[in-house]
Amino acid sequence: MKFFTGFLFLLIVLPRSLNGQIPDSIKYQSLEPHDFQLQYLMTDSSILIDVREPFEFKGNRISNALNIPSSGNLERVADTLKREYSYFLYCTGGYRSSRVAATLYSKGFRKLFNLEGGIVGWKKKGMPVVKGKGRRAKGAGSGTVKISEHSSLLSG
Repeated sequence: MKFFTGFLFLLIVLPRSLNGQIPDSIKYQSLEPHDFQLQYLMTDSSILIDVREPFEFKGNRISNALNIPSSGNLERVADTLKREYSYFLYCTGGYRSSRVAATLYSKGFRKLFNLEGGIVGWKKKGMPVVKGKGRRAKGAGSGTVKISEHSSLLSG
């Protein structure tokens, strides 16, 4: 009986005491493809960002994605993005976009979503992709990045 009471105590009290720690540990949400698409479609003021390199972006990509490669460019442009927007990030397998999400979180962004499994997982689930030249942030290959197509994103 004593064991049962102790076990019951742990089940009821411990999760409540840990509950305050959970929000601090969550930096971004990793979502499966269907949930990622649904969340993106339901969220106002959301931007879909493909963090792969330009040569990867020319292949299969998600429609309406903006290409800002993770090789330093997104970090440089972060200061020009509105923190109240929701950012949906993806790459090939989910690793680079999760790194970018963690970096953006450290810069004050809180509405961050990562595509679990990246574009590979997206395609495995039969989700739609497009090919060919897409939208890239101006200067995405250089030291300065301007998102002129998305001037409403700029803070100021």
